[in-house]
Amino acid sequence: MRGRFAPTPSGDLHIGNALTAMLAWLQVRKNGGTFVLRIEDLDRPRCRPTFYRRICEDLRWLGLDWDEGPDVGGGYGPYEQGKRGQLYEAAFARLEKAGRLYPCFCSRKELRTLASAPHGLSSLGPAYPGLCRGLSAKEREARAKGKRPSHRFAVPDEPVAFDDAVMGRQTYSPGSGGDFVVKRADGIMSYQLAVVVDDAEMDITHVLRGADLLDSTVRQILLYRALRLPVPKFAHVPLIYGPDGQRLSKRHGEWITVSRLRENGVSAQRLMGILAFLAGLLEQPESLALEELLSHFTVETIREDDIHLDEPFVSKWF
Repeated sequence: MRGRFAPTPSGDLHIGNALTAMLAWLQVRKNGGTFVLRIEDLDRPRCRPTFYRRICEDLRWLGLDWDEGPDVGGGYGPYEQGKRGQLYEAAFARLEKAGRLYPCFCSRKELRTLASAPHGLSSLGPAYPGLCRGLSAKEREARAKGKRPSHRFAVPDEPVAFDDAVMGRQTYSPGSGGDFVVKRADGIMSYQLAVVVDDAEMDITHVLRGADLLDSTVRQILLYRALRLPVPKFAHVPLIYGPDGQRLSKRHGEWITVSRLRENGVSAQRLMGILAFLAGLLEQPESLALEELLSHFTVETIREDDIHLDEPFVSKWF
């Protein structure tokens, strides 16, 4: 087994991120596998070295270690997406040569009008209706003179199904979500392509991540198939929502960050116990070191439904 945790250093690690990291670590360590830390800094303007350093500090404080990563090395590096551009370009070229991509010249205004269009995949926005898919070579040449295009993957007319270790059987109808961008007009590769290339190149066998990426999996499986790469086993774990009913984010304040909880005197064992309870591993919160949670962990024990925190729970435990 080879698993990974792949944070984006665009902000501090919060308890939702910590929950996912904890469960990914437990899955790998319970099975005697290799745990990889990969930094997903593809969108360079949003990412900061300061956040990367704090994320590593917070993970180690929680008791998580990794066998491979930017700071410890390994045979599958580099472990930062910002240094793996050549691999993404090579995969892009393979897809282009196979005729799986096409240039898209749609403006932001045109794409905004899709807001009223049917949604293909619930968390990924309106389905792109293929406005540029049928352009002739002459039309593409003419449009390229006025606008640099993005490139979209032409989604085939085939169903996609996979078994998720937490969420169960997932089945998507042909064309779900519409054609999606694999390379932006500014030249930045999409998360969908980068994560497929990275997981395949790093021989990742098991991907455990947040349920917000469940819908992305269908797109990634299509890319795995198109690139003839092995598809890993997936497990999507529940998200944490704040007392306002919104998914945890910066709007909730610094109390949700691991660094602030540490500064406020919350121990790593207490936080791990709280998160293990929220995930369904414990019947009640209790202070336990990460290693002690191994005996409580099975993927089947992880709850499927989202985690909603209310004010009394937050006041008592955080």
